[in-house]
Amino acid sequence: MAYDHEEQEQLATMKAWWRKYGNLITWSLIVILGGYAAWTGWNAYQRNQSTQAAQLYESVQQSLESGDNTKVQRAVTDMQDRFGKTLYASMSGLAAAKSAVDAGDSKTAKTQLQWVIDHAKDEAYQAIAKVRLAGLLLDEKSYDQGLELLAGVKPAEFAALVADRKGDILVAQDKLAEARSAYQEALNKSDEKDPARPLIQIKLDALGGVGKTAA
Repeated sequence: MAYDHEEQEQLATMKAWWRKYGNLITWSLIVILGGYAAWTGWNAYQRNQSTQAAQLYESVQQSLESGDNTKVQRAVTDMQDRFGKTLYASMSGLAAAKSAVDAGDSKTAKTQLQWVIDHAKDEAYQAIAKVRLAGLLLDEKSYDQGLELLAGVKPAEFAALVADRKGDILVAQDKLAEARSAYQEALNKSDEKDPARPLIQIKLDALGGVGKTAA
């Protein structure tokens, strides 16, 4: 195909430009397309992981229904090893802790709760685990450790639960004035429909508190 003089100059300019920047553009496209492929593949992988984790969670639930703590712990360990980054692993860890407590195995319960604290991606699960672990530490008279753990709970929606558990620990330490303040805070920050409110009020009344404050 014949080109006139102007077209030949434009073609020469384009070739020179491509020689200078062509590799950069090509590699940039490869990176972009590669990134897109990786993102698409990662999403597919995540969906697959979630599906498999959900199936395994059914096995965990079945183990819980059987009341066999050994079987529960085995199933949950499998979940944590294979799908530790999923919400199912966090839920399973909390369930395993309760199963261990029911079986009188506080050591395993503490281990499971600590796993959730260390690995859960959702702060809500971490908060629940911290409050429950603080309860076990209360039973062991590890009061300062329990209070330190509660101080690290971040989600505001757990403020009432944290204050209530803090009050329990302070009572055990015979710090009654501080416990009264903690229970009052628990009442102030709890919802009127919170089923825990009557029990918090009873504990506050026992310490000579006022209470009755709506959330």
